[in-house]
Amino acid sequence: MFQNHSFLKNIVCTNCNSQYNINKLNNLCTSCGKVLFPKYDLEGAKEFLSKVLIRKKKVYNIWRFNEIMPVINPKFRISLGEGWTPLVKLNILGRQFGLKNLFLKDEGQNPTGTFKSRGLCAAVSKGLELGVKDFVMPSAGNAGAALSAYTAHAGAKAHIFAPKDAPEFILKEIDVMGGDLVLIDGLIDYAGERANIAEKENGWFSVSTLKEPYRVEGKKTMGFELAEQFEWTLPDVIVYPTGGGTGIVGMWKAFLELEELGLISNKRPRMVAVQPEGCQPIVRAFEQGKKSATKWENAHSFAGGIRVPSAIGDYLILDAIRSSGGTAVAVPDSEIKTAMYKLARTEGIMLCPEAAATAAALQTLIENGFLDKDEKIVLFGTGSGLITPNDW
Repeated sequence: MFQNHSFLKNIVCTNCNSQYNINKLNNLCTSCGKVLFPKYDLEGAKEFLSKVLIRKKKVYNIWRFNEIMPVINPKFRISLGEGWTPLVKLNILGRQFGLKNLFLKDEGQNPTGTFKSRGLCAAVSKGLELGVKDFVMPSAGNAGAALSAYTAHAGAKAHIFAPKDAPEFILKEIDVMGGDLVLIDGLIDYAGERANIAEKENGWFSVSTLKEPYRVEGKKTMGFELAEQFEWTLPDVIVYPTGGGTGIVGMWKAFLELEELGLISNKRPRMVAVQPEGCQPIVRAFEQGKKSATKWENAHSFAGGIRVPSAIGDYLILDAIRSSGGTAVAVPDSEIKTAMYKLARTEGIMLCPEAAATAAALQTLIENGFLDKDEKIVLFGTGSGLITPNDW
């Protein structure tokens, strides 16, 4: 017999371990200003999350693992069909690089064309459960589109602050779906400052990257799916385009939870963060052995989603990379552009620049001896190239 409730236990600071009430809205830790994570009664959830019972589930969206997701009341678990994206074997591209087991997790097949659908679905759902009507965030475009989609579906309101140079198609997408769009003459960090002011002035709920504890729960479902799609044995390497870093952080959280549930072993993929040369704060901090990153000045890249000068979850990203034996690499925009066309022409998959950065990083990872030809390697195609037509 399946149950339908969440085993959410509390909200805990990832830095100082302060605990927070699950029945109240939370953003950052009020004691130290760091990131909060939901925690679950994993022992209690075990009864309902065996491999046999999971296989019998008929839900193929982010709520497939509802027992360890933050929304308690099922009626607030909204969905547009996000999640359970395909895992595609890249045979031709793999042969070109001499890699026998190269895969792409194609997040471009989510409802709004990117992995952002996962996180915003979870955040809006939890916000609705806690009485939120107005959500606010800064966005380079894709997250704003996802927020606008889910608030429209739920009858709530999205307020988006985005750089003026965000992709025109995505800005139109936000507008068409009813998002209240404010264009900013500056980068995502300045858009974040403006969003923070609006949040305080209007009493809106901020769903900015890792500044609340719910988006990461939607992103962690990528880790759940990888484990299940590979029959509970994780890949050797995950290559991930990194801006705010919620994807890496979310999957690392997912792997810890899956191990505690007895669904996977303690073997972890080596996590690789990929950033553009024009904005690589995580790469610099990793190479310098720092526990956190400093702001990247004069950030520039046509891959706007990973053109993030500073990330509040930097210490979590760096910890996941180092704990896994992973690495961080930067790639020039020219190689990202080349990778976009190579993927399209060799595999028939059009990716947005941010997603194609993972393929652009392959040559560097091979040349520095990080990858072995027999390893199982997963590139995360975080968004479709069809939503960024001006980049082609």
